Amino acid sequence: MYVRNYIHWRLIWHYSWRDVLLFTGYDIILVILYGPLHFRWLDVPWQLVSIMGVAVSFYVGFKNKEAYSRFWEARGLWGGISHTSRSWAAQIMATTGMSTQEIGGLPTVLPQVPPLTRRLVYRQLAWANALRLELRRQPAHWDAQVAPFLDPDESERVRRLANPAAQLLLAQTADLVQTPPLFKDFQHASLIDILREATRLQVSCERIKDTPFPRQYAFSSLVFVWLFVALLPLGMLSEFGRLGHGHFWLTVPFSVLVSWVFVTLELVGHISEDPFENRMNDVPMSAVCRTLEIDLRQMLGESVIPPPLEVKQGVLY
Repeated sequence: MYVRNYIHWRLIWHYSWRDVLLFTGYDIILVILYGPLHFRWLDVPWQLVSIMGVAVSFYVGFKNKEAYSRFWEARGLWGGISHTSRSWAAQIMATTGMSTQEIGGLPTVLPQVPPLTRRLVYRQLAWANALRLELRRQPAHWDAQVAPFLDPDESERVRRLANPAAQLLLAQTADLVQTPPLFKDFQHASLIDILREATRLQVSCERIKDTPFPRQYAFSSLVFVWLFVALLPLGMLSEFGRLGHGHFWLTVPFSVLVSWVFVTLELVGHISEDPFENRMNDVPMSAVCRTLEIDLRQMLGESVIPPPLEVKQGVLY
């Protein structure tokens, strides 16, 4: 996710230079045909082009709104994943009766953590990271980013299954069922509710990932924008030609500018369609998982904690 208040011009140019060169070459060819070569029939009534521009802008705006809604829902789901995992860890540690001591008037959890507590909390971290790898289609990172939170045997067993993240939630449920004396009925029910909410959040993320933005909207938007870009200089030729000798050359800079605006708006919507691709504008799942790991390991009283992920060139992944 890009976090700076402004976007550097080099980044804008990186995404735009091919289109700008294409617009410039296309417009120069039309101006030469219209002016020096006197192909006056190339001009199109400006009123028709402007009407089309208004229609295209409304269509692109609709697409961008829906694409942003997908991103915002995805970000909200990962906020829910963080909240659910913290609630799980806090309730597990409170239920298992972890000892505390007063330091500076504040209760601090001691590092003497029961094995079951550590296993349940670490497996929750493994679940969040496994879901992140599933959404980004990065199974090769399992050994470095999921396996350290699991027992070796469990890690090898789960990674071979079709949906490792779902299997980890099943393992959490199995541990709760196999240790009934540890939890009272209402505590057990509350923990099951947390796992049920975690399952809902995972399924919602998978729905966004596996359901592409409707192609009839995405492809039509692309076609309409480029059709407008093709007609735009034809509508400007006669308008600038009326200003006097040689003014039709002004078609090139103004047509390139307007074309760049429309194509950029369409591109913004396109890159927001799938918020789980690990691109610069996607949901920063790695940062969310790292922050969650820091919080939960500190709740367990651990002293060796990984640092938060740093912003790289304005992007938090």
